[in-house]
Amino acid sequence: MIIFHYDKTFEGLLTAVFDAYIRKTFPDKLLGIDDLEPLFVDESYTVITQDDKSERVWKALEKKTQQGVRNMITYVWLSELPGSDELIFRYIRKTIDSKHSIELNFTDDDVLQMQKLAQKVGRERMRLIELVRFQKAADDIFFAPVSPDHNSLPLTLDHFKDRFADQKWVIYDTKRNYGYYYDLKTVTEMTLDSTGLFPEGKLDENLMAEDEKLYQELWKGYFKSMTIKERINLKLQRQHLPKRYWKYLTEKQ
Repeated sequence: MIIFHYDKTFEGLLTAVFDAYIRKTFPDKLLGIDDLEPLFVDESYTVITQDDKSERVWKALEKKTQQGVRNMITYVWLSELPGSDELIFRYIRKTIDSKHSIELNFTDDDVLQMQKLAQKVGRERMRLIELVRFQKAADDIFFAPVSPDHNSLPLTLDHFKDRFADQKWVIYDTKRNYGYYYDLKTVTEMTLDSTGLFPEGKLDENLMAEDEKLYQELWKGYFKSMTIKERINLKLQRQHLPKRYWKYLTEKQ
């Protein structure tokens, strides 16, 4: 068994692809830098991430694939599911080695799994776009906490930058403890000491603008008045709107 260790970054994964072709040895398993190796390892190699190597691999993919394929690779990486990096590695290798496009070769299990994972992340991206709820803070910045199963927040930034171009906002992934701040011009990645900042999926009331509390109460009142109790179907609601999103919805508080 051949093992490659790398730093678990996307650039590191592309560097691993480059090194594998240079060495003419391809890994059976990809591990983090400090991960323990399984028994009976024949060869172990540590990848040193280099931007020039990762860029060369990406440019090779640009020559051989359409934009949709490269988007799919990015989506699968952001899935963060165990083994997704090894799946991407195999897919890139097959793409580079094949004389023809493998994009629609669904008889290949790796191609099929890539499509399924990318679709799953794409669905979560759409849920974030549809369900993010901003709350106005006392300093007039709009906050929105989220905690998606996959690392899909970066895929939504173009939408929110366009949709809320006239407002300063922060969308924060509480599960991964990072987010993005928009200052009316650019979007910047950021981290916060979020301990106690978003209790129960909401901005702490002490940090809310006064009118935000009023608007939330008005919205909950409207939602309650429009609800027909006899037609409440929680099973159907959970089917179309997974319960893990409910804590972020004002009307579900």
